[in-house]
Amino acid sequence: MGEYEAVIGLEVHAQLLTRSKMFCSCPADYQQAAPNTRVCPVCLGLPGTLPVINREAVRAVIMTGLALGSDIAADTKFDRKNYAYPDLMKGYQISQYDMPLCTGGHLDVETEDGVRRVGVHRVHLEEDVAKLSHHTDDATGDAYSLVDVNRSGIPLMEMVSEPDMRSADEARRYLLALHSTLLYLGVSTAQMEEGAFRCDANISIRPRGVDWLGPKVEVKNMNSFRAVHRALEYEIERQTAMAERGERIVQETRGWAEERGVTVSQRSKEDAHDYRYFPEPDLPPLQIDPAWVGQLAESLPELPAQKRARYTEAYGLSPYDTGLITAAPATSRFFDGAMASLGKRASAKTAKAVVNWTTTELAQYVNEDGRSIDEQPVRPEHVAGLVTLIEEGVLGSAQAKQALEEMYRTGKEPGAVVEELGLAQVSDADALAAAVTQALDENPQAVDDFLSGKETAQKFLVGQVMRITRGKANPSIAAEMLAGELAQRGSAVG
Repeated sequence: MGEYEAVIGLEVHAQLLTRSKMFCSCPADYQQAAPNTRVCPVCLGLPGTLPVINREAVRAVIMTGLALGSDIAADTKFDRKNYAYPDLMKGYQISQYDMPLCTGGHLDVETEDGVRRVGVHRVHLEEDVAKLSHHTDDATGDAYSLVDVNRSGIPLMEMVSEPDMRSADEARRYLLALHSTLLYLGVSTAQMEEGAFRCDANISIRPRGVDWLGPKVEVKNMNSFRAVHRALEYEIERQTAMAERGERIVQETRGWAEERGVTVSQRSKEDAHDYRYFPEPDLPPLQIDPAWVGQLAESLPELPAQKRARYTEAYGLSPYDTGLITAAPATSRFFDGAMASLGKRASAKTAKAVVNWTTTELAQYVNEDGRSIDEQPVRPEHVAGLVTLIEEGVLGSAQAKQALEEMYRTGKEPGAVVEELGLAQVSDADALAAAVTQALDENPQAVDDFLSGKETAQKFLVGQVMRITRGKANPSIAAEMLAGELAQRGSAVG
């Protein structure tokens, strides 16, 4: 960007994981329900209905605020956010304006340049809106839209960051860290593809070294972490190019067009809504009991940052490895289970091996099947057993991969699979002697090359022993035996 830097703040909405909606008793499991089957007079905004606050939704927001280090309000209230749109059944949304549940706080984000502390401006509670679907009549070509009210009234938490991010990569990492935090808290499914985790970005640029903010552009319609990253990178380049040409950057709302890879203007600030907030007259002010907040603080689970610190201290794992393991609670639980099963064998070396087998080899099968790590047949103790067999020299990497494939297919423990498939490495010197001799006799040129000083020839000969034994030879023992035989042949020639 040269002489300019980006200033980025994110507004993230997360649907909360509750049994019922925010202000009524309708079931919140709307995702797989037929359209307009999770509705009631409150959802539909019919006259004479009265909302009732969902206590579990309030609890979820407080838990999130505590995890982010926010101040929890003793007194809060709900407000009416007034605007007219087809997906807003009442003509207003019940939200929070000037007295949010949580204010302040921060989230520490691991970046390539170290830890970036991103401030949290506020976390508040509101209700989601209905969902529009747009169609075209096949016969007439006329466009029309349908409204599904099932989503209307789902508890929605909005988390607004401070403008503390300076690149698209930092913004993406902040989103991933926030996403992971919500999963550990268990307050949201945070499934972006289902709309349970949504992000709008506010971005401006300014000359490096100044502390004022430039005209802000809001970017919407980003439905994946990759889309957020791409949209921000595009917008940074667009605004920078405009500034370098001396053009005025307009404060506006733009949408991300995924298929074209560009942002497009939606409305200028002159068209911005005047929401005419006022206190929701049908809901009383809400007083939060400090004792309840204290109980919730004590019930907080071990969060991703705490787990990363523990794994680094206990096993010396790298930031990259701890990031992989703590990205989702299920993966972290799997890792902890495997390390517990290793018992006295738990060490920096075996921890690194568990990370690799869990996040690379096993993850490949899980991702191909569209499963979660909790839904597949290989258990943590199975991975621990596999690592132990490798440590003991019973399995090489090739045999271990074969064993894992069979373990994933059958759910059997590694010892049984190794025995059934005959995968154990041959480590006995007497058993390997014939293969070593055969490899030397069949490859006289390699022997001559080694005796002439080309040490790489020994690696080739080890590979020949592995071929002859169909991969079952212990490579380190085979290398030792070859070295001895080559030394003897060298002496004989001398």
